[in-house]
Amino acid sequence: MELKALENFRIFAFTHKVLPLGLVGKFHIVQESQAAIFTKVKNDLGLTELMYLSTCNRVEFLTVQHPGAMPLTAERLIDALQLELSTLERTLSVDSAEVYISDEAVKHLFKVSASLDSMVIGEREIITQVRKAYEEAVQMGLSGDFLRVVVRKTIETAKEIFTQTAIFKKPVSVVSLAFHRLRDLDVPATSRIVMIGAGKTNRAMGKFLAKHGYKNIVIYNRTLERATSLVEELGGASANSLEALKDHVGGFDVLLTCTASGDPIVTSALYEKLCAGETTRKIVIDLALPADVSHEVISEAKTPIRYINIEELRITADKNLLERSKEINHCEEIIDRNLIAFHDIYKTRQIELAMSQIPAKVREISETALNSVYAREVAGMDPESREVLNKVIAYMEKKYISVPMKMAKAVMLNKSN
Repeated sequence: MELKALENFRIFAFTHKVLPLGLVGKFHIVQESQAAIFTKVKNDLGLTELMYLSTCNRVEFLTVQHPGAMPLTAERLIDALQLELSTLERTLSVDSAEVYISDEAVKHLFKVSASLDSMVIGEREIITQVRKAYEEAVQMGLSGDFLRVVVRKTIETAKEIFTQTAIFKKPVSVVSLAFHRLRDLDVPATSRIVMIGAGKTNRAMGKFLAKHGYKNIVIYNRTLERATSLVEELGGASANSLEALKDHVGGFDVLLTCTASGDPIVTSALYEKLCAGETTRKIVIDLALPADVSHEVISEAKTPIRYINIEELRITADKNLLERSKEINHCEEIIDRNLIAFHDIYKTRQIELAMSQIPAKVREISETALNSVYAREVAGMDPESREVLNKVIAYMEKKYISVPMKMAKAVMLNKSN
């Protein structure tokens, strides 16, 4: 860790809050090119450390400069990255970049890892993304001691927020809420599931199902290739074209649908055919907007039906999001407390670095005393006495190293307290 690393720590954030998502996407750099590009950027800008964090709606650069170097700006960073930006995009990116320095940078990273800065508050995936970004920086030889310390404290802070607040506890995504509904209805893993559509929403739902052991899934999609691709991801499912839905046999327990049709796909006639004469309770989850299931299906169904639509789930999502928002003050308190703790860790590390030369100097003095100043006296000692002397000197060396270190840490930490 460079001395004064915290003072030279800057984060440059390009996010959904300040830029169009399409422009944020231009800051995404493919995995294969990262090592070469970031090594060059690090060298060109005189950085001691660099870390790159990229998610679906944000890209951030964590930088540490050499002490005394010209302060890094968003403009210099963007130019060094050599992105394919138009003049207007470059100007917008420079003007809109969020720049955090020193303590504010650390606090920002704490907030990001705890998802307080995310598009959806309380999504835990960001913790994994931060950890992965750091591991990749290590593999590319871009990080150093400062980022090691700050990222470790960042992960600790996020975990503390996860365990001590309710910000992560209530799901807010439509897909996770839909799956929770299924679990609340005690739907066994052996249930027959008919899935209509193989788009982003149903893919996410399918992953939830597969992860929890639901394998008996039949997928119908307008494009057979896409349905087949989803089957390969989930395993245990079968793929069919949407045209084949009218010929479905075998009944179902759960009907899950989400397409971009615009008009109802599941009519009363089709629904009765899918039921195949069964009179057991059916669960219908309609995540399409507008709905894929016609109103007549719900009002005219001859068998028990539990209908779950996207509007119902969104009401719950908004309620849960409000509950999560109430936890923000608690999260902020945890972040502020951990920022103080990070200061102590950082100052202790600075002392260790500043005093890192002491052991070598103490040994040098000891060797000079033994081999030069008192060489004649030492030469006249018998082997046993010389061994005792060496033990005494080794003991004194250890104490001369540890005692000043402990005293310096105590003084520094008492001052900060």
